[in-house]
Order: sequence, then structure tokens, then C-alpha cells
Amino acid sequence: MPLKTIQSNLLFWKILAVFTGLLAILGLVFVLIASHFSKSYYTAAHQQLYGNVASHLATFTHPLKNGKPDTAVTHDIIHSIMVANPSVEVYLLDTTGNITDYVVPDRSVKTHKVDIGTVHQWLSAKSMEKPLGDNPKQPGEPSIFSAAPVYEKGKVTGYVYAVLCSEKQNQILSGLSKDFNYKLGTSIFFTALCIVLIIGAVTFFLITDSICRAAAVVWRFKEGDHTARIEGYAKGNLGMLTTTFNEMADVIVDNFEKIQATDKFRQELIANVSHDLRTPLSIIQGYIETLIIKQHTLDETKKEKYLLTVLDSTQKLSSLVAQLFQYSKLEANQVQPEKEQFLLTELASDTLMSYHLQADKRNIRLILDAPKALPPVFADVALTERVFQNLLDNAMKFTPDKGTITIELKEVAAGIRVRVADTGIGITAEEQAYIFERYKQTAKPGLTTNSMGIGLAIVKKILELHHTGIEVDSQPGHGTAFSFVLPYVISTRNLSPLPL
Repeated sequence: MPLKTIQSNLLFWKILAVFTGLLAILGLVFVLIASHFSKSYYTAAHQQLYGNVASHLATFTHPLKNGKPDTAVTHDIIHSIMVANPSVEVYLLDTTGNITDYVVPDRSVKTHKVDIGTVHQWLSAKSMEKPLGDNPKQPGEPSIFSAAPVYEKGKVTGYVYAVLCSEKQNQILSGLSKDFNYKLGTSIFFTALCIVLIIGAVTFFLITDSICRAAAVVWRFKEGDHTARIEGYAKGNLGMLTTTFNEMADVIVDNFEKIQATDKFRQELIANVSHDLRTPLSIIQGYIETLIIKQHTLDETKKEKYLLTVLDSTQKLSSLVAQLFQYSKLEANQVQPEKEQFLLTELASDTLMSYHLQADKRNIRLILDAPKALPPVFADVALTERVFQNLLDNAMKFTPDKGTITIELKEVAAGIRVRVADTGIGITAEEQAYIFERYKQTAKPGLTTNSMGIGLAIVKKILELHHTGIEVDSQPGHGTAFSFVLPYVISTRNLSPLPL
């Protein structure tokens, strides 16, 4: 059996067990409450119906003479009352509560005294607040009673004490009570069961209907309908489920789009890398094949020229592979800058010096515009040098012969502002939007090769590691300038710069 089915069955049986337990407790509570109120009702009814029995006997029979029971007069009358109503047991009391005479169906009186205080309390209480009193035949079990004083010459000489619930009646009522409680409990149980089943069915329908509709939306999303969203629930647990699923779906769709964009970029990378690798490899292969085929007919001058061409292509290939490797490490967050203080003027000067030979061949002027005594910056020297190199490579590539490339350093509030400008062909506004994106390739008029743009992507990644950005200012035909800011050394901002 699948795990999901087993879990569903367990949930069903747990809910069933909880409902059954609640139903049993509810039925028991109802029976106890009904039994209590039934007994209270019985007591109140008997008290109202027969509460004046003792008063009638005391008034009309005159059961005492000179404080003594007048059995000749009272026994027949009292016996007739008890035969007519077997639930009544009549006793005569003196003024202290001692039983002086009684007429009962049997002679099983076990105590000959009742609490006279309870009698006085009963006589003074309101009709619905009468207390229970002693039962001479069942000591310790309070019973409903009726009491009345007996007067002789205006003086109380005793009391008529009538127990309104006899022992025989208790036996009958006990049997009836069991049957009543059984029937009452059964009726309440099945009534509550029907009510609970109806309420449970409606509740389960509403809950499962909402869950089924939500599950249908989830199924649609799973099957590829990424626009499917759960609607109609704003509050409660279903509202939380709805919000969570909808937010999750938005994140998943966004990730799908990012993955698709990444896949597109990957395809562009493969195409661009294949193109850039193919050119130097073709040159290397062509010249090496020529050297092998014509090695006996070529003079030393041509051989040297061919070998220099192969060497140049090998260097370009090595540089491209190195850039790809460095960018992959930057993108994978495997590069951590090792920051230190250094003079940016010295680094810019040394970097420009390495490009003089290449610039002289094309009559390109290299200019360093920097004031003296610039404070040191706090950055990674090697990564900053790579930024300069990539920006200069980009400028050399797009600057025509007899052009100018300038590195300008200027002190600003946040640090040293670096501006690398050229007099090249410029960049259109459309191209400026994505020149720092990875894998992009743009064709420039008048160039024999295309630019893959990975050099500028590396520049942007390195500057992001230094918590700064890069800006571009360019117009077609008027050159291009890239600008960024490197921070000062915080502890030495107001100190003298390092000696040159």
C-alpha cells in the first residue's frame, strides 16, 4: 500500500476515534445532566403536591392531647392517608425531635429522632427552597418531607412529620430510574450521533471540497499550466496555504525564466567561444600545415613569419581561455579579493607601459592624467590590474590607428575616480544596455573580429567584489569612457601618501 494512502487512512481513523470519544463523553454528560434535573424535578413536584400533608393532619386530626399521641383518633385517619398514598410515612414528634408515634406500612424504623433544626428551617423556608430532612427508616439518606406544628392552648406541643418518599417508593423509582436512564442515554446517544454525523458530513464536505479545488490547481500547475493559481481564500489556514502556494508558484516560474535565460546564454557562450576559438586554431593549423608541406621550399624569413603568426594566435587563444577560466571562477564566487593599500597612480602607469609597444605600432597615444600626491586606495592589486587590462584591451580593439587612449585619475569624496576613455567608434545606446552581460557578442563596422564582451563582464564582476559599480559614457563616432571609483584607505585618508 502506498505511503500516502496509509497516511490518509491513519488520518481518517484518528478523526473517527476523536469524534467517537467526543460523542461518548457528550452522551454521558447529557445523561448525568438529565438524571440530575429529573431528580430535581421529581423532588420539587412531590414537595409541591404533598407538602401540605402534615399541615392538614395537624389541623384536622388533633393527633396530640396534653402533649401525648392520641392514637385512638389519629391512627385510622393517618393509616387511610398512607393507604391512599403509599409514598407518605407519618411520624409524630415532640418539641425536641424525638419520635413519639408513627404509622408506617412496616415496622422497620431504625432511628427514633430527627433533626428538629431541619424541621424549623423547613417551616420558615419558601416553597421552592424547602430542605431535605431525616428519614427514620433510612438514616443518612435525606428525603423530601412535610412538617407542621401541633398547637394546644396556643402552645406548640409537638410536630407532625411526614416523609413524602417512602422506602417502597424509592425501590420502585430506583428500577424505573435505571430504565429511564438507559432509554434517555440511548436516545441522546443516537440523537447526538445523527447530529454529529450531519455536521461532520457538511464540515468534511466543505473542507474536502476546498482542498480538492486547491489540489486541482496544484495538479494543473504540475502538468505544465504555470499560470494556475489558487483563488478565493484570503483568511485562515486555507488562506495561508493559498498565499504560500501562489508565492511558491511565482518563485518557480521566475526560476524557470532564469533557467531558460541561462540556457540561452549558455548556447550563446558555446557559439561565441566556438567562433573565437575557431579563428586562432584555424590560423595555427593552417600555418603549421604549410610549414610541414613546404618546409624544404620556404626560406628562413617566411618560416619565421609563419611561426610568429602561430605564436600570436597561440597567445590570443591562451588569453581567451584564461579569461573564460577567470570569469567562471568569479561567477562561482570562488574569488575573494585580498585587499591592501597601494598607489593607483603607480599601477595605472605600469599597466599603460605594458601597452606602449602595441600602441606604437598603430600610432595610438597613451595618456595618464593624474594629479600628484593622490592618497592610496584599499583594493586587490591583481584584480584591479585585471580591470585596467580588460578596459585597455577593449579600448585598443575599438580605437582606430592614430587615436588616443587616456586613463584619468581624480580624487572624489568616496575615493579615487578612474576614467578610461578612448577616441574609438563608440557604442550605441542599444548596445550600452547589455555590453556588461556575459556571453554577448557585438559586431562592429570596420573590425575583422567580433567582441564577445566577456572582458567587460569580468570588469563588472571584479568591481562588484569591491562593492562599487562601473558607468559607461559613449556616443557613436565620439569614443567611449568607462568610469568607476575605488575607496580610500580609511585609516590613512588624512595622512601623507606613500613615497613614490
